Amino acid sequence: MHAITIPEPGGPEALVWAEVPDPVPGEGEVLVDVVASAVNRADLLQRQGFYDPPPGSSPYPGLECSGRIAALGPGVSGWAVGDEVCALLAGGGYAEKVAVPAGQLLPVPEGMDLTTAAALPEVTSTVWSNVFMIAHLHPGETLLVHGGASGIGTMAIQLAKAVGARVAVTAGGPEKLARCAELGADILIDYREQDFVEEIRKATDGAGADVILDIVGAKYLDRNVKALAVNGRLAVIGLQGGVKGELNLGALLAKRAAVTATSLRGRPLGEKAAIVAAVREHVWPLIGGGRVRAVVDRTVPLEQAAEGHRALESGAHVGKVLLTAPGKG
Repeated sequence: MHAITIPEPGGPEALVWAEVPDPVPGEGEVLVDVVASAVNRADLLQRQGFYDPPPGSSPYPGLECSGRIAALGPGVSGWAVGDEVCALLAGGGYAEKVAVPAGQLLPVPEGMDLTTAAALPEVTSTVWSNVFMIAHLHPGETLLVHGGASGIGTMAIQLAKAVGARVAVTAGGPEKLARCAELGADILIDYREQDFVEEIRKATDGAGADVILDIVGAKYLDRNVKALAVNGRLAVIGLQGGVKGELNLGALLAKRAAVTATSLRGRPLGEKAAIVAAVREHVWPLIGGGRVRAVVDRTVPLEQAAEGHRALESGAHVGKVLLTAPGKG
């Protein structure tokens, strides 16, 4: 088969389409013929040499895919060759085939085409696990999403609205904010022109956000705590603004607030399977019922993955950038 390899870390040009050995499904795994994958921030970091795959996982980038099951490994039940699926991966999505633990498979949602389904596993798993399983967002509460126009952001807006929460977003510029509003965002904050702490306080009569989903990290840490409501929960899932920040524990104590930081890629298989099962139970009916949809900015041939990386790095996209395998899209 062919896959996108990274012979040496570097810019998008470091991504090389090359012939590599076919993967073999092990115990509890299935082999998927990949139709599409998606570009995630973690792929950019891996390409730059900053985010190696977990031990034992595929060396190729790609944290999600869609496709058809080509073979079942030992001990797999509940799936059949030919089933159309999408999958959460630890790596290997930028390839024509990938071996996937069966617990990380999802059926393609009703009414969705197979290519578009590649936009779902990473964002739904990330949002559901952090906003709902860890931060316990409730109906009537306010969620603040940083990077509202990103793949994570566009999914977080929709899922929060679907459960009856109020949603605030930060994004860069009126066009991106308008797209967030189309998805249901109630409070629109242009981070280039406005102070999100001040804006969220105004919009909540001084109360603050009950839950904040943050992709920025250190740069926003102090301001995020200021923006939290009493009993608020800050979920940090990205470090685009640095890894080290100063945390005012006094402010955190006064608000009886909590800060969590998680990643998905390196979690044990059992934890990933539990998250995927929860996504299938709670999120898939919303997608199949048309209340939540995948937001796709553009689709690029997998052999031209460098173009997809440039699109994500430019920051001009809204939603997901997909990669389609040769002859598949």
